[in-house]
Amino acid sequence: MKKFIISSFLLLIPYIIFSQTTFKGMIMDKNNPKDNLGVVDVTVHWLNTNVSAITNKKGWFTIDYKPEYKKLVVNSLGYKTDTITITSLKPLHHFLTQENDLAEIIVKTEKKSTYKSFFSTENEFTVNSEELLKAACCNLAESFETNPSIDVSFSDALTGTRQIQMLGLTSPYLLITQENIPSVRGASQVFGLTFTPGTWVESIQITKGAGSVVNGFESVSGQINTELVKPFTDNTFFLNAYSSLNGRLELNTHFNERVSEKWQTGFYIHGNYRGEKFDNNNDNFLDAPLANQINVMSRWQFTDAEKGWVSFINLRFLNDEKQTGEIDYNPSTDRVYQNTKLSSDQVWGSEIDTKRFDASAKLGYVFPETPYQSFGFQAAFSQHQQDSYFGLNVYDIKHQSVYSNLMFNSIIGDTRSKFKTGLSFTYDDYKELVNLNNFKRNENSLGAFFEYAFNNLDNFSLTAGLRVDTHNLLGTFITPRLHLRYVPWEDSVLRASIGRGKRSANIFAENQQLFASSRQINIDNVGGSIYGLNPEIAWNYGVSYMQKFNMFNKKGEITFDFYQTDFANQVVVDWENPQEISFYDLNGKSIANSFQVEVNYNVAAHFNLRTAYKYFDVATDYKSGNLQKPIQPKNRFFANLSYETNLEENGSQWKFDATFNAIGKQRLPNTSSNPIQYQLSKFSNPFQTLNSQITKVFSNKFEVYVGAENLTNVQQKNPILASDNPFGSNFDSTIVYAPIFGRAFYTGLRFKII
Repeated sequence: MKKFIISSFLLLIPYIIFSQTTFKGMIMDKNNPKDNLGVVDVTVHWLNTNVSAITNKKGWFTIDYKPEYKKLVVNSLGYKTDTITITSLKPLHHFLTQENDLAEIIVKTEKKSTYKSFFSTENEFTVNSEELLKAACCNLAESFETNPSIDVSFSDALTGTRQIQMLGLTSPYLLITQENIPSVRGASQVFGLTFTPGTWVESIQITKGAGSVVNGFESVSGQINTELVKPFTDNTFFLNAYSSLNGRLELNTHFNERVSEKWQTGFYIHGNYRGEKFDNNNDNFLDAPLANQINVMSRWQFTDAEKGWVSFINLRFLNDEKQTGEIDYNPSTDRVYQNTKLSSDQVWGSEIDTKRFDASAKLGYVFPETPYQSFGFQAAFSQHQQDSYFGLNVYDIKHQSVYSNLMFNSIIGDTRSKFKTGLSFTYDDYKELVNLNNFKRNENSLGAFFEYAFNNLDNFSLTAGLRVDTHNLLGTFITPRLHLRYVPWEDSVLRASIGRGKRSANIFAENQQLFASSRQINIDNVGGSIYGLNPEIAWNYGVSYMQKFNMFNKKGEITFDFYQTDFANQVVVDWENPQEISFYDLNGKSIANSFQVEVNYNVAAHFNLRTAYKYFDVATDYKSGNLQKPIQPKNRFFANLSYETNLEENGSQWKFDATFNAIGKQRLPNTSSNPIQYQLSKFSNPFQTLNSQITKVFSNKFEVYVGAENLTNVQQKNPILASDNPFGSNFDSTIVYAPIFGRAFYTGLRFKII
């Protein structure tokens, strides 16, 4: 029966073709092929006839057809007139080229610093450099303070390192990439976000839910991609100087030079230093670590737009040193080792020294005659060496990584149906020293992926992806991902997604803060391939609805998101016993539910409000029972106000920004077995923080800014348990749920030569 139907259909094809009396096609702008938007009001007509048609708002046209019509003329104001020979009745897809001698027309509009895509199938939004300038974004970890979708917190009471979360899950469950090359992973998981200076960032793309299969199989809760400044578009010279009353000094310089017509190079230098000691809570421990970092990058860009080639080459070296612990600690005289006999006045201290080298290359080619068709190749190598100790605990890690990805893009029929396909390869070599124990493993994987995208250019689109990977430790497995988008009515969009993620848990690298305690480390070896544990597997499901509106003649939008992450297996990090930290495979359920409602509203000219409420329900089956995730507020409220004065002719203006966060109560790890003086309550108290910044722009070349973090001066009392006896059995610096330093003021300047 099936063969009969197919045969009948094939026999009918000639009849369908020869009986066709209309011809369809779509006209697009060659300079913007990736927008998927057609050119409206383009006139098409058959040569030497009066038969014509005009494209609709999506760029599509339908014109009467006769077999003797062979030449189609396409004409539109501002574009070159084209005459196309028609050889088949397949729908035409044609790109117009803009005229070069048109009079200049300038259209001005207020640029959004955070942009939520209305047309993207995935739930994605972009943060550009204007948004990053609203706060002291000294590095990537500090670039999310004004973003309601990313939660920022401190991982411990010693290192001052900010950690991020999305959908109620920590950063290891996010795929963090730099120009679509995986970057913050493995050994760099805890401190890696601090290795990208804020001035190097051009924009950040944040995707909620399962991401694209193109970028790998590890993503669970979402993806954060960072685009760096480009030598061709960055300033010839840029300088940013920063100083904070918490003792931090920072200097960033960019140098860009055109080598030839097609080659441009940039050299970027970042340095930060903190040499002043602070102990505002009088616990005899530094509130912020002493630090010294030098970070340099050489970046090369090749562009040949006429032939369709573009390439980037990056070389980067970083040296990062941190010292923390008791305020009088001297590493040269006070460091202790496993076999050291402790004295009654022994001083506790820690050092973390990191050296990292990165090299990457990207090559892309867009076919000049068919701009919707392209291929790209990416390759990257990194070597990460961290030597560290925390009192008596030693943790060293050396991680070498290789990544490559080959991808081809094209269409099926016309640009409503697109696909991406390719191959990827990863290699990771880990060598870890945990006290006196050596841990080693080698991971390599080879994968193939195919992603299909359909867009009817009206109210529906989908992206369906599938990849197959063979991994030496995780086996051979399939990763499916699906994203749907539907426009039920004007100015609204409904999205849904589902996807699977699989990853190796780097239990030591991802939980380094636990070394700064007296907890004993326990691993329940069940015979798994990663230090006796099995890989983590999770499904992520999500829906999102966005509605644009006008109120009091001002534009706004409201968004509702709900996502659930359901773990088939998870490496449970159990620190409910204050004397130990246990890692074991999930036996039961682990589910993370995340709900967010966000409102963006243009209150007045240059005056914008962004506010959000978030609710998290993250619970896991521990050996002691089903418990809410520790140090995870169920309720969070966020609000950001920004205002700019009118831009003067000389480029001067004022900018004002304020961000408010209300953090609900958080469950704290169980400390009931500690002596009473080292016991904590079951829940923390709610608190509120306020950050603010004022920027004075003198011209398009020079500006200064002043700001304050934690204006409400919230400080956690006793963030370090047993700080009076750091080598005792109750010492713990990991239970941090609120700011430690208190109010901090800063100032800085930016200067550029365009």
